[in-house]
Formats: sequence, C-alpha cells, structure tokens
Amino acid sequence: MLSKFKATYRKFSRDFWLLMFASFIDMLGGSLIFPFFSLYLTQKFDVGMTQVGTMYLVWALTSGLIGNVLGGAMADRFGRKTNMIFGLVASATSALLMVVIQNIVVFYVAIAIVGIFEDIAGPARQAMITDLVPEELRGDAFGMFRIVFNLSAAIGPAIGGFMVSRSFELLFFADVIISLLVAVFVFFFLPETRPASVRRQSSVKEESFRETMQGYGQVLRDKVFMTFILVSILSTLMYFNMNSSLSVYLVNHRGFSSEQFGFLLSLNALMVVLLQMPFTRLTAKWKPMLAIAFGNVLYVIGFTMFGFIGSFNMCLTAMVIITIGEMIYAPKEQAIVADFAPEHMRGRYMAIRSFAWIIPVAFGPLGAGIIMDNFDPRLLWYAAGFIGTLSVIGFLWMHVKVGKTIEGRLSTARSDGEEAVNPLVEAEKSILASE
Repeated sequence: MLSKFKATYRKFSRDFWLLMFASFIDMLGGSLIFPFFSLYLTQKFDVGMTQVGTMYLVWALTSGLIGNVLGGAMADRFGRKTNMIFGLVASATSALLMVVIQNIVVFYVAIAIVGIFEDIAGPARQAMITDLVPEELRGDAFGMFRIVFNLSAAIGPAIGGFMVSRSFELLFFADVIISLLVAVFVFFFLPETRPASVRRQSSVKEESFRETMQGYGQVLRDKVFMTFILVSILSTLMYFNMNSSLSVYLVNHRGFSSEQFGFLLSLNALMVVLLQMPFTRLTAKWKPMLAIAFGNVLYVIGFTMFGFIGSFNMCLTAMVIITIGEMIYAPKEQAIVADFAPEHMRGRYMAIRSFAWIIPVAFGPLGAGIIMDNFDPRLLWYAAGFIGTLSVIGFLWMHVKVGKTIEGRLSTARSDGEEAVNPLVEAEKSILASE
C-alpha cells in the first residue's frame, strides 16, 4: 500500500501537489459554511425555504452567467495565478458581507455580488490542473482533485458543527482567514502556469480583454464540445438531487432520521477517498464516452431505486451504486473537457463547462420541489431516472458519431506561436454529415 502511495505521489509534480494542498484548505473553508448556510439564513432573517431557494437561484445565475464567464476570460488573459489570488480575496470579502448585512433586501443584492466573485477563481484552478499535468495523467489528476474535494467535504461539516454550537459568525470569520491565507500561499509558492507558448504569443500581439471575452464565441461554435455540455447537463440534473432533494425525501417522506441521511453522504465521501484512484486506474483504458455512459447507467439505477425501496439497507445499496458510477464518470468527464480545450483557451472552456453544473443547480431544485409538493414524491426519482437515461443515450450517440476523434488527442499544443490543427474540426464534420 505504501509503495502505491509513493508511486501515485511521484506521478505528479511538486507544483501539482502544492495546488492540491491549497485547494484542500480553500474548499475546507467553504465546507464549513455550506451545510449550515440555509439554517443560518432562516434563523438570521426569519424566512422560509422558498426565500432561501430564491437566494440560491440568484447566486447560481450570477455565478454562472457573470462570475464563471469573467473568471474564464481572466484566467486566459491575465494568468491562472493572478486570477486565483483575486478570487480568494473576493471570497474573503464575500464572507465578511454575510456577517455584517442585517437587512434581507440588501442581502439579496449582496448574494448577487457574491455570485459574481465567489467562484471567479474556479476556471483558473481547473485550467492550472490541466497546465500542470500531461494529457495521459489528466484522468488521475482530476480523480485526485475529487479525493481532495471529498476530504474537505468529510472534515469541514464536523468542524463547522462545532463552531455553529458557539456562533454562526465563527464560520464566516474562519472562511475569511482561510481564504486570505490560501491567497498568500498561492502568491509565494505556486507558479504561473499559463503555457509559455501562449505568453509568447501574447507578447507579440497583445489581446485586449474585450477580444478575450469575444473568444467565447469560438467556444460556443465548438459543436462537439457544446453537445457534450448539453448532455452533461442532463446527467447533473439527475445527480444533483443527492445534494438538494434526497434529504427532504428520506426524512420527511420515508421516515429516516437526519443522522441516517448524514451517514449516506459520509459513505459516499469515504468511498471516493478510498477507492477513487483504483477506479481511475481500472478505467484508464476504457473508451471515454462508453465509460461516461456506463457511469450514468449506474446513476440511473441508483437514483431510480429511491422511488421503490423502503429499507435503509437498500438506501445504502443505492448509494454504493451511485458512488461507483460517480467514480467512473466524474474524472473522465473533467479530463475530457480538459482535452477539448486548446491551451490558449483553457480558462474559457472550463468556464463554459461550469454551466453543466450551474444550470441544474439553478433550476433542478425548483423542479424537484414542484414535484414533491404537488405529486407523489416517488415520481421525482422516476423522473430523475428518465432524464438520466436520456443522458446515457446522448453519450452513446457521441461515442458512435465522434468517438474515434474524442479518443485521440483533442487538444494539440501550440508551438512557436503557430496554431495547431484542432482535430475537433473533423468531429464537427461527422456531426454535420449525420444531420
């Protein structure tokens, strides 16, 4: 076991591990707050969950439509490191706003502002992972990033619960301190990873920020990539029920305790921490779209089960199936997105990729709430299974139409300032020829 850990460590550079450490500390700060944020809002402003849900909608839309788009362009225009530091300082400022604002109307405005700046560093971090890791190791790299995320998600709520028992404000002050410390760490210990070829090109022809923003048009015209994002939205609409609706369904409609639901989430996080890398190695040579489709098949089985089962043991079984699907699907999906992106546009591609989460987060809980409030709650899981089946069909269709191209090198490095041929052009021709 020790030799395997050493082998995994030696696969990646020192800078990659420093980035993982900084990401863990940063996400730990966020995981202190997130599980208790709804409770904080309801107690502070004496509002119901409808208003809390509206706040999440405002946050998701401003984060996705403005924050991620700006963040992706800034990562490509000004560099990954600069953008990460800016995002961390903005995150610290946002956390302070949450404490000092006492009026709910002002809080709505603040949520919109926070949405713009809170996740502006996200595309830069994902682009930096791609910069630091050779293509053949990107699946492992994003698998490791998921382990780091799940470690923070497992540890943070326990620490947050201890703080909440004393004061809600402690959570936000802790996040402020953590964000600023990580910003200092990034400044001193992480290099700028924007590819040297892109920096050389920028020194020859200085691109304005307006031109950088206009580069999103190229991303949106990438038919293969945008098809992939649309199908991924369907998958995430199914998956996000685990974070938004499952707790209410199991506790209010199935009679399970909140502790049992917490155990299900802990099981998910623990499985990812212990088994993600073995699963990543196991599926390393699988055809990308077939692997992603198979992961979604397991999602469909697991989530649909919640509409039929009644015992807690069967809930555990469903969660195990979902988590296995997650360990197959998630790293492959992130690595494929990284391969799609030309190196001079990685930040913008990562920003558009975020819409595969932002749209489901903004609208999925609302749709789930309508079903659960007005119909048999079990219908939610049948609907989730149906939507997931559509995503499976979509990924299989992509495998048939453009699978060989996607399996190849989707991102060709630029050399000496000359544009390389992007093999996605041939994939787009395949799609257009079939229409």
